Amino acid sequence: MFLSWAFFILIIGLIQWYTFLCFKTISKNRYWLASYACFSLLIITNFIYQLYNYDRSEGFTPSISYSLGFFISLFVFQSIIVIGLFLEDISRISLAVYSVFKPNKEKNIFFPQRRKFLSQLSLALAFIPFSSLLYGMYRGKYNYKVLSYELEFPDLPSSFDGFKITHISDIHCGSFDNPEKVKYGVDLINKQKSDVIMFTGDIVNNVSKELNPWKKLFSSLKAEHGVYSVLGNHDYGDYMDWETDQEKINNLQNLKKIQREMGYKLLLNENDFIIKNGERLAILGVENWGAGGFKKVGDLNKAIEGISDSDFKILLTHDPSHWRNKVIPHNYFFPLTLSGHTHGMQFGIDIPGWIKWSPIKWRYPEFAGLYKKAKQYLYVNRGFGYLAYPGRVGMWPEITVLTLKKSKIEV
Repeated sequence: MFLSWAFFILIIGLIQWYTFLCFKTISKNRYWLASYACFSLLIITNFIYQLYNYDRSEGFTPSISYSLGFFISLFVFQSIIVIGLFLEDISRISLAVYSVFKPNKEKNIFFPQRRKFLSQLSLALAFIPFSSLLYGMYRGKYNYKVLSYELEFPDLPSSFDGFKITHISDIHCGSFDNPEKVKYGVDLINKQKSDVIMFTGDIVNNVSKELNPWKKLFSSLKAEHGVYSVLGNHDYGDYMDWETDQEKINNLQNLKKIQREMGYKLLLNENDFIIKNGERLAILGVENWGAGGFKKVGDLNKAIEGISDSDFKILLTHDPSHWRNKVIPHNYFFPLTLSGHTHGMQFGIDIPGWIKWSPIKWRYPEFAGLYKKAKQYLYVNRGFGYLAYPGRVGMWPEITVLTLKKSKIEV
């Protein structure tokens, strides 16, 4: 533990020294340099303090989230400066080495000084992600976007041609700090006037009591065929320290109870039907199943009990890795699967029709938006809330509207 902390502080110290050289190259003003040093020190010491005193029985508090957010912003800012200066130093050292071994009688060692322009350029480039990360904390996390899609299916029952689904995911209500902005997002969901609302898990960060202040607001979500929900990995309380196993069990039971009191149809490896004009949609919801070290309690075979393969099925499963690993290979055909979980990493470049990129794609091939394989669709919602880093950059909070259409020709 000591060695880990020592290594962490050493690396941070080296980064501070290197970036300080950049500022010193640009200006020798003592007040300028002292202000920067104090600013950096304040952010780093606060983060170390919050990290050192982190209590797993309380989980991520707003103070920890903001200390992390400011630290990440500073770290990215300084890392870009370090890269710029390091590339310059390669050139400076190469010239110095050449001056030592050059075929001259006079062995004058020449070590060029830093160029002010390159330090200024590094500082300017570093300011772009730094300001973006701060914007993500200030406004980006509540910059709700409504994304609409039409999906065609040859086997969709005719009565459901034009059926609208509003899909939301990853509310993480324990992170919210602006009730007015959250209410705007909830009102935006209701304004879509969809036939049904489907929520794909992670309503809290860790404990059921996080939902209490937001229960009334999220109970106001309304649709003709109600609100369907499933659990996500954070809903089970696995990332907390509990005094007893029973306390953890009670927490999960209370979370389920609250959702049902809110009017949500919580599906736990279960199914339900939406019926119109004698035709039906099968709505299936499984508990969390995630690749790697994530909880695997989702049971597709249990969820399909009582339905036939000919039923048009919509599957709610929190983690999109479930689709690739279990849903597609399954004997039953699932035309549409809805997921969340990834948040799009809350950071990326997302320009519809042009580019969709986030570092999370190296962990999750299906990390945001619409995917299709073996004539089966998967939609991964980018999330309504946020977790850990208290912001969003590029991957804005999302409200998805999916309109189901019956196609005349099978594609």
